[in-house]
Amino acid sequence: MEHTHRKRIAAELGLKESQVGAAAELLAADCTVPFIARYRKEATGGLDEVAVLGIRDLLERLEVLDKRRQAILKSMEEQGVLTEKLRAL
Repeated sequence: MEHTHRKRIAAELGLKESQVGAAAELLAADCTVPFIARYRKEATGGLDEVAVLGIRDLLERLEVLDKRRQAILKSMEEQGVLTEKLRAL
């Protein structure tokens, strides 16, 4: 997970970046939301199921946006219309 995603999710949900990072790592390791909320509180700083679900949902949305952004950039590059200014956005 990108650092900017961690920061964005933490700000949006009112959590610490370290909590978001820990939950994201556990989710990436295929841990279930109930498992994380009940048995991994020490790792996540005490996040409950609602917070872990929020992190999971925002992560999924941001991943979809990243994939879409990459597809658009690739298409624009193939068409020869991609400028450095557009790439920076």
